[in-house]
Parts: sequence; structure tokens; C-alpha cells
Amino acid sequence: MNIAVNTRLLIRDRLEGIGWFTYETLKRITTQHPEHHFYFIFDREYDPAFIFSDNITPVIQYPQARHPVLYYTWFEYVIPKLLDRLKPDLFLSTDGFLSLKSQVPSMVVFHDLNFEHYPEDIPFWTRRYYRKYSPKYAEKANRIATVSEFSKQDIIRQYHVSADKIDVVYDGAGDIYHPLTPDEKSAVREAYTDGLPYFIFIGSLHPRKNLVNLFRAFDLFKKSNPSEVKLMIVGARKWWTRDIDFAYNRMVFSDDVIFTGRLQVDELSKVLGSALALTYVSYFEGFGIPIVEAFRCDVPVITSTVTSMPEVAGDAALLVDPFSPESIAEALYKAYQYESIREELIQRGRRRKERFSWQQTADRLWESIEHAVKS
Repeated sequence: MNIAVNTRLLIRDRLEGIGWFTYETLKRITTQHPEHHFYFIFDREYDPAFIFSDNITPVIQYPQARHPVLYYTWFEYVIPKLLDRLKPDLFLSTDGFLSLKSQVPSMVVFHDLNFEHYPEDIPFWTRRYYRKYSPKYAEKANRIATVSEFSKQDIIRQYHVSADKIDVVYDGAGDIYHPLTPDEKSAVREAYTDGLPYFIFIGSLHPRKNLVNLFRAFDLFKKSNPSEVKLMIVGARKWWTRDIDFAYNRMVFSDDVIFTGRLQVDELSKVLGSALALTYVSYFEGFGIPIVEAFRCDVPVITSTVTSMPEVAGDAALLVDPFSPESIAEALYKAYQYESIREELIQRGRRRKERFSWQQTADRLWESIEHAVKS
């Protein structure tokens, strides 16, 4: 079997949620299935580290597709011509995009449909593109994979797709995420917070990550619980908005908020593993990979009652109303004040993490690929 794959989000030192999904699944699938051949299609120069095995042929196709006009150019003109030349058995796209003009059987991975629910959180032309073409991609695809049962039901409701066409392929977490020793935690805290405990947020600083209410909740927590606890924010400010900026600048305890920017994964695993708790209180997620990463690090989790997060967290997290700073602040207090609660969450997280691994993700995605080829 010859499989062409959209790998434009495999960018060295810039992998995020979809990029990690692409990396972790394709690394396993290509090496575990040497009997098949894969064409990796990049829109820029690629890192040789992404060519995981001898059965991969890398192909560069310009222009770099990072704007709605270039999305259309790449997927509706460049990709169809390439696929017509390669004649693969399947075109796999792990980032929610397909080519409507190509006649090659196709499979798409939708990670979430946040743009359908919170379009105001996304730049105007980008959200217009997503909302116009995603329903067409869903109809066009021979098979759809998505990362949670919540997202599957959302796709069914929004795009009227048959449930039989959609496979749930849960995300995982890397082996680099593991518990740290007390000495390792102490060293990390000395480096980042002068030895003080901290809550941690990890992710792109996007409106749906709910930093506005997290900042408000942290202020409430600090006002009612005088302490030296910090709040660490890990992620690039690509989506930093006026509302986020306003909420941050109104904080009484803004000096206790530490921004690290984007961290490489080895350092990220250390700062997560040394945290008092993960505060992941988004108001929309298709999965929420940091939740599982925290489980693997023996770090308690505070997350939201909405969308996919209860499905991922199960009984191993303090669940909060993401629209209520008071609800979030109460969970911060519990995680800070009660060692018994923290220990119970850690024990539950150890059990919960067994449900999610990148190997399981790759196996399920491969099963979905085989269904797509046969359909």
C-alpha cells in the first residue's frame, strides 16, 4: 500500500497538539509497517529526524500553507497535482484539511470543532475558511478519525456524518513524562520560582484556554489564602488577546505569575513534574494532552467540566466550572491545602493514565487507515 500523508505541521522545535499527534503516530506506524510505503508531504524544508524509516519518501511542495489563501492554493491546486502523479492508495491528513479536487481516497483527522462553537476566538478569514470547508472535508473523507467521544458526537451533530464513518483515536503522552525525585523537583523550583511551589498551565495562550478566568481565580485564591504559591504559564503568546492582557494587568498578584514562553519537551516535562498541580481549565478541548502528561508525572489535575475534559480525566481530577473564577479558586485551594486530596488524585491519575498511550493511538489510527482504504 502507498500512503501519502500531509506532514506540514512536523516542524522542528515547534510541535504542538496536532504536531505531536502526527509525530507520535507516524513514527510508530511507519516503522511498524515496513511492508507499506509512505510519502511525507512538507510545505517547507524538513528536519531529517522526521524521516523515521526507509519506507518514507519526503516530498516538499511550496508554498508554505499558513494563511487561508495559501491553504486553498496548497490543498486545491498543489496537492491534487502531486497526488495525481504519485497515485497513492490513500491521502491521510492529520490536521483537519483535505483536498476536495483530488479523486484519491482520503482520510482526515479532526481534533476538535472549536471554531464552530467559539468563532470569535479565531481570526476572521481563518474561521471563515474552517467553517466553509470543514463540513465539505467531512463529507469528502472516506474515513474520519477524532480524538475523543465528545468530538465524535460533535462532528455528527455539526456535519450530519454517520457515526459508522468516524473512529475515536485518543491522544497519548510521551515517555519523557514521568515522576521526578524530590531532589529533581527542588532543583527545578529553585531555577524557576526561587524554590517556591507553583500551579502550572501548559498550552498555547489562546482564548479558549481560559487564561482570563484562571488569572481571576488565582487572584481570588491568593486573596483568601496568603501564600508564596506562584502560577507558571508555559506557552507562546501567539494568540494573546486584549481580553487576556486586560485580565492579567488587573491582577493584584500579577507579580506571582511567571511566563516561561515555549519550552522544549525535556524541560517541559521537568516543570510539569515539579508543579503543585496542573491548572487546565479550558472552555473547549477536543482532548487535552497535558491532562495525561500530568497523570504520568504524578501531578494532580484541575480541569473543566465541559467538552472532552471529563472524558479524559475521569475521576482523577478536580473538575471545575471554567466560566466561574470562584469554582476554579476553590479547586486551587483544595489542591494547595490538602495533601490527602493531592495524594488521592495522584493515585487515581496513575490508574487513569493506562488508558492513554501513543502506541494505542497509533494502533487505532492504523486500524482506521485500513478501514479507509477498504471503504
